[in-house]
Amino acid sequence: MQRRTLLRALAAGGALPIVASAAVTAAAPATPATFRDVIDTPAAPSALAARGLLIGLARAGKRIVAVGQRGHVLTSDDAGKGWQQAAVPVSSDLVAAHFPTPTLGWAVGHDGVVLHSADAGRSWTRQFDGRQLGPQGAENPLLDVLFEDAANGIAVGAFGTVLRTSDGGRQWLLVKDGIDNPKGLHLYAVRRVGADLYIAGEQGLLLKHDGARFAALAIPYPGTLFGVIGNERAVLAHGLRGNVVRSTDGGRNWAAVPTGLSVGLVASTLDDKGRIVLVSQAGQVLVSSDDGASFAPMKTERAQPAAAVIATGTGQLVLAGLRGVQTLALA
Repeated sequence: MQRRTLLRALAAGGALPIVASAAVTAAAPATPATFRDVIDTPAAPSALAARGLLIGLARAGKRIVAVGQRGHVLTSDDAGKGWQQAAVPVSSDLVAAHFPTPTLGWAVGHDGVVLHSADAGRSWTRQFDGRQLGPQGAENPLLDVLFEDAANGIAVGAFGTVLRTSDGGRQWLLVKDGIDNPKGLHLYAVRRVGADLYIAGEQGLLLKHDGARFAALAIPYPGTLFGVIGNERAVLAHGLRGNVVRSTDGGRNWAAVPTGLSVGLVASTLDDKGRIVLVSQAGQVLVSSDDGASFAPMKTERAQPAAAVIATGTGQLVLAGLRGVQTLALA
């Protein structure tokens, strides 16, 4: 089965296998006395963390938080110029983070881990891991997380995994009903656009919460979707091979939007002017000033493979990816 890697589709051409955090080798297995699960192993300090693989970005007030391989979490208080590594209790690869307030945040990733920070990302505690879902749970990564407020959150991931909490993460409950995903397709993004809550996944799966359940929407693209972005006037979903679909009526009708790209559009954000920004796995940046009806390429001097993008609030973008973080000035 083809599964998408947590590198946010950095390899050209499409999906790659999702890989577990703990490598399994046929030769020379680790001695039981020396083995320690990455879920129980704190992330090691590294002077090169800001240049390594970083997969997710979030804003904690004015602070920027980046998460990535081996449990690395970095924070920047100067719009991405300098970075400090945070204390993290796991060395599982982390994929996404979200802060509903300037201080309270959550991060998710491989091994089904959910981490919580109460100090704007400077330190973290483990709230949940996949072992709590049974023998196979630790093999299934969580791929995105969203909190509506300090209490209510949702995390989504591989094989249709959906977790919800209503008490700030003290308890996470597996959601088994009320989701139109009978095949258990991977879920890559959960986003709120205006008053509406969406989940995007593989094989053209786009779900919208209708007040009672996550109902599947009919869209004109059958491939993997990596993200959802929009405003009160339009919502867009973006995915493999440069595909973007757009709705201006709350998801009832959708149309394809030409982008001029044939590589995966893996990340999106709204910039400081409210424009919609899309980033490709190759580091190309597209900007829309008409609510996503059309996109123009942004000129960059040195494109780098990208996995995430966020606006700094100071007229710049921060991109994260295979080679760490990169700052771009917005026109």
